[in-house]
Amino acid sequence: MGDWKEVELGTLAEIKGGKRLPKGSILTEIPNSHPYIRTRDINNNSIAINELLFVPDEIFPAISRYIVEKNDVIISIVGTIGLCSIIPKELHFASLTENCAKIVNVKENILDKEYLFYYLISKDGQTEIESRNVGSTQPKLPLYNIKGIPVPIPPLPEQKAIASVLSSLDDKIDLLHRQNKTLEAMAEILFRQWFVEEAQEDWEEVPLGAIATVQNGYTFMKDSMGILGHPAMIDKSDTYVLNQRVARIYLNSNESLINNHFLYLQLKTDVAIAIIQSKAHGGVQVNLSTEAIRSTPIIVPPEPDQEKGFKLLEGYLLKSQNNRKQIRTLERLRDTLLPKLMSGEVRVQYNKETTA
Repeated sequence: MGDWKEVELGTLAEIKGGKRLPKGSILTEIPNSHPYIRTRDINNNSIAINELLFVPDEIFPAISRYIVEKNDVIISIVGTIGLCSIIPKELHFASLTENCAKIVNVKENILDKEYLFYYLISKDGQTEIESRNVGSTQPKLPLYNIKGIPVPIPPLPEQKAIASVLSSLDDKIDLLHRQNKTLEAMAEILFRQWFVEEAQEDWEEVPLGAIATVQNGYTFMKDSMGILGHPAMIDKSDTYVLNQRVARIYLNSNESLINNHFLYLQLKTDVAIAIIQSKAHGGVQVNLSTEAIRSTPIIVPPEPDQEKGFKLLEGYLLKSQNNRKQIRTLERLRDTLLPKLMSGEVRVQYNKETTA
C-alpha cells in the first residue's frame, strides 16, 4: 500500500447543500421534469425513482439552482445521516432536499466518483461520517465536516478497478431484483385470474387466525412506519429480527389448509390489502393490531383446485426463489469484499500504465 495516500475530501471536491421548498409549497405526485429527491427516497444505496414526488412547475424557479447532475454523489445530512447514492442519468437535473448534500466538481484526475461512493458506504466511511455528527436530539452532519472526511486514495486506475468489481456485483443484484419484480407480477396476475376472478362460490372462507399465527416483532429505539397492510415473503433459509412495526405470519403446520405461497399471493391482492387497511385504528400514528390481522378473511379452495392453479405458478415461484438465493450470495460477497478492497487488504489487478 505504499502507493496509497489519505486526503481530506474537501481538497478534492466541493460539498454543496440542497434546498427546501418555499414556505407553504408542497410537492406533487403528478410527474413533470422536476423530480425532487428526499432522504426517504434513498434506499439500499440507490434512489427509489418510482416513488419520487415532483416540484410544481410554478415553484421550480425558486429552487432551480439546487439541482444534481448524473454521476453526482449525494449524502444525507439530517436525521438518518450517511445514506449515499450516485445520481442515475434518469435524475439528471433533479432537485435535492436540504437534508442532503451533493459532492461535485470532483478532481477526476485524482479521485474516481464511483470509488468515492463505495468508500462512503463502507464501514470505514460510515464510521468517519458518524464521528462528524453534531446533533443531539436530531443527528446533523454539517457541510464543513464532510469536507474533513479522510479518503484513502490508491492510484486512479486501481480506484476504477475497485469500483468496477463492486459495481458489477451491484449490477447483477439489481438485475435479479428487477427479474423478480417481473416474475412476481406475472404470478400475481395468474393468481388473481385463477383464485379471485374465477373463484367458486362454494370455496370455504376462514379467518386468517384459524390457519396461521400472527406475531409482532421486537421493539427498537428507532423505527419507522412503512406502508400499512403490504406483505412480503421471507425464504426459510433467511434469518431476520423483526421490527415491532412488522408482524410475522406463519401457517400452523397441523391445521393449515393452504401453503405459504397461496397465503402470500392472496394477502397481496388489492381486496386483501384494502380489508387489512380498513381494520387500522389510531390518530396521528395509525396502528394495525395482530387481532385485526387474524380476523382477515382467507379463501381456502379445495386442494385439487389449489394444485391445479399452482401448476401454472410453479415456474415463476421457483425462478424467483432461486433469484433470491443468488441475491443473498452476491450481497454477502460484495459486503465481504467492500471493506477489504477499501483498506487495501485485498488488491485488484489493474494496468499501471493506464491513467484514464
